[in-house]
Amino acid sequence: MRALVVDHSEAGPVRFADVDEPVPSTGEALVEIRHICLNFGELNYVDQWPAGSVHGHDAAGVVVRAASDGSGPPEGTRVAVGMAPHAWAERVAVSPASLGTVPESVDLADAAALGIAGVTPFRVLRTRSLLARDVLVTGASGGVGHFAVQLAALAGARVTALVGSPERAAGLRELGADKVLTDLAGAGGRFDLVLDTVGGPLLARAWSSLAEGGTLHLVGYSSGQETTFPSGALFGFGEPRSIATYGDMTPTGGELTDLLGLMAAGRLSAPVGLRGDWQDVGDAVQALFARKVHGKVVLDVA
Repeated sequence: MRALVVDHSEAGPVRFADVDEPVPSTGEALVEIRHICLNFGELNYVDQWPAGSVHGHDAAGVVVRAASDGSGPPEGTRVAVGMAPHAWAERVAVSPASLGTVPESVDLADAAALGIAGVTPFRVLRTRSLLARDVLVTGASGGVGHFAVQLAALAGARVTALVGSPERAAGLRELGADKVLTDLAGAGGRFDLVLDTVGGPLLARAWSSLAEGGTLHLVGYSSGQETTFPSGALFGFGEPRSIATYGDMTPTGGELTDLLGLMAAGRLSAPVGLRGDWQDVGDAVQALFARKVHGKVVLDVA
């Protein structure tokens, strides 16, 4: 079968290759993949995976063979695959714990976009009550940012979306942002929770905008830049502020099910900014790296 595998050469970060068919264990379902979703991190930091291995974590498709131990969805079920290894292939053996059943009213391509980008902010934002709280989402025009803005607004927060340019602000107010800024200096207040996808100097500025008792959650570092805190910036009186890292790789099935339910109810939309054929993965990767995509890249598997 065909798959996208890790390529460490200059032609990378991925290439097509013929690989062996997956052999599911007793506790794994065999899923025929219909759509894959690209994530900036897994492509930009491809050196963290072995060359030649089937790449990717997010996809959607149909169960063609249920797990032989009776766990998980039956044959014929439409499923989203989230944060599962080796997902960018024509067929994938995957634990039911990493699958979410896709309601009939939800497009499979939209379901493919959930995975990392949907589950990450879902897990972060449910760590505290957001009702009438002030929340800042940096890098809000990306996939994680689009989902974070919607989920924070659904939870009753006052949401400020920060983007890199006016061109990247389109549609964020419609998703629930109360303010859309290109410069944190215009925020005009402090935040109870910051979800940061950018890192670098912006991280230090976001810290200075954090309210007493607030938490700054680090979920990405797309800038690739170092962060330097000014002298004394990490000292303060009052209720303690905190910086929280993120690396939750536990199975995503429960969160995928919740997110798919919100999509089916019309309360959450998938931020698919580029849809194409997986044969054109090279062009899609270039567009993603060049920041030309607002939201997620979803590719159809022929």
